[in-house]
Amino acid sequence: MSQITKAIIPVAGWGTRRLPITKIIEKSMLPVGNRPLVDYSVQELIAAGVTDIYMVISNVEPCQVREFYKDNIALNQYLEERGKSDRLKLAKTLPDNVKIHYISQDPSSKYGTAVPIALAVTEYNINEPVFVFMGDDFIWNPNGESAAESLLAAVKSPEDCAILGNEISGEDISKYGVLSADEKGCLEYIVEKPDPKSAPSNLVNVSKYIMSPALLQEIIEYVNTHDFGPQDQEYLVTDPIDSFIKKGGIVRVAPNPGEFLDGGSLDGWVHANNVVCGAK
Repeated sequence: MSQITKAIIPVAGWGTRRLPITKIIEKSMLPVGNRPLVDYSVQELIAAGVTDIYMVISNVEPCQVREFYKDNIALNQYLEERGKSDRLKLAKTLPDNVKIHYISQDPSSKYGTAVPIALAVTEYNINEPVFVFMGDDFIWNPNGESAAESLLAAVKSPEDCAILGNEISGEDISKYGVLSADEKGCLEYIVEKPDPKSAPSNLVNVSKYIMSPALLQEIIEYVNTHDFGPQDQEYLVTDPIDSFIKKGGIVRVAPNPGEFLDGGSLDGWVHANNVVCGAK
């Protein structure tokens, strides 16, 4: 498998599970340790060779994500003038060879995990394999293999896709999409939020993918040809993934190499901070 240099990260949305704090802080910008939630995935993807990141943001201004990833000239000058130039590297949030492209998504438009992917691919005419990581969770394994590396190791050709499977047990399995894989480790289908007694496995989808051009086009077609109202079902990315597999597409299940940390809920965010800060 050749190097993947592009990644899509959806960070739009109101973060309603985290109200009222998300009235003033974007969900993906909630701090875990000294870094915003989304930056753990950004830095992991950069380390894996990504140089172009497509962030799907809300159209509400000012955008905190955009502000975080651009140079703060006044801060840099302040640090230099006061002899704190050693902290400049902490204030620089992107290497010079990495660019973030921003796509605005209207929060009142179509809703669901498939929508921002379709927007980014259409806006930038992406026609190569890409990583897709959601912006409100990450995999923590600071001294070992990353989620991006595990996904890369799973794919065998540019036509292959990959999905990260996270082992989970007990009643919590009903909160996720559960993966059914064959004996070769290829995804057969995904069951959304099943009863734990009828779940096909203990592997759940934590929204970390490698997507091929064919799957990206399947997602665009799904979003464009369905018209779900605001009270209807979401545009779930798992629907076009299932359709892609039925048409003969291959999605390989990659093992989770670390701990899945979810900042979208209060309990998950507190746990993420305890894990990250306690590990230092």
